Amino acid sequence: MTPAPLTERLSAPRGPLFFPVTAYGPDGSVDLDVYRTHVRRGVAAGAAAVFACCGTGEFHALLPEEFEACVRVAVETAEGRIPVVAGAGYGTALAVRYARLAERAGADGLLAMPPYLVLAGQEGLLRHYRELAAGTALPVIVYQRDNAVFTPPTVVELARTDGIAGLKDGLGDLDLMQRIISAQRTEAPGGFLYFNGLPTAEQTQLAYRALGVTLYSSAVFCFAPEIALAYFRALETGDTATVRRLLDGFYRPFAELRAQGRGYAVSLVKAGVRLRGLDVGEVRPPLHEPAEDHVKQLAQLIERGYELLEEDA
Repeated sequence: MTPAPLTERLSAPRGPLFFPVTAYGPDGSVDLDVYRTHVRRGVAAGAAAVFACCGTGEFHALLPEEFEACVRVAVETAEGRIPVVAGAGYGTALAVRYARLAERAGADGLLAMPPYLVLAGQEGLLRHYRELAAGTALPVIVYQRDNAVFTPPTVVELARTDGIAGLKDGLGDLDLMQRIISAQRTEAPGGFLYFNGLPTAEQTQLAYRALGVTLYSSAVFCFAPEIALAYFRALETGDTATVRRLLDGFYRPFAELRAQGRGYAVSLVKAGVRLRGLDVGEVRPPLHEPAEDHVKQLAQLIERGYELLEEDA
């Protein structure tokens, strides 16, 4: 596989990107049956792609065999209707190992998360992602955040690298993103994908759309796909009133609640899935469960979000 098929399939997204949580049973082991149900519901609800075993899916906490099993279930459940992209990370050798596990499981692409722990220079980062791309037949989307932040010339070189299909931004520096996009468009034109990967990406998607970035991840889609899809469609159709109503009444309060605890980018989302009736279990350490009061606030907020949809109807 080359980057082209994945690029073509995501070039005109029909919905937000779905990053399923990983389901665990009462004993803490991966529950593939519940995970399959979670993925199936997301696919049926209208996701543009499934990003399995990435940040929201607790990639950091999964054994290699658990990772491969989850990716395989996601691929089987998607049935080719939408692409499945799997996480890959740690050092270069381990990232290549996870890439090959994802390839064996049938994934359509990879989301390459930042290298583990080290603060590397641009030359080292470029070498890391080039070696990852060379080590797999799957197209690679590079995730910019934390200790993997790129200059525009580095992204130009990434875009020129066979097998690297795009950049997901989890940093939120719009000036840098504008310079990156402009440099790549000028010096390495082609179908290079860009993604808004910030937490609660709906909060910033208006700004990213102004840069030409239409792809974004949606944590809310995990537990309230109807709200996430209503927001996506409002963006696509220019329905400013609905965008503002959902931002003011739901997304901003959700982002503020999510900021109340470390690790809530995963654990609060998982709590939301449980509140909606699917027992996906708790997060694995070192993450921890949200405070009881925060879960109650989340339940009220979800209820308010659906009320906003009824008001719109």
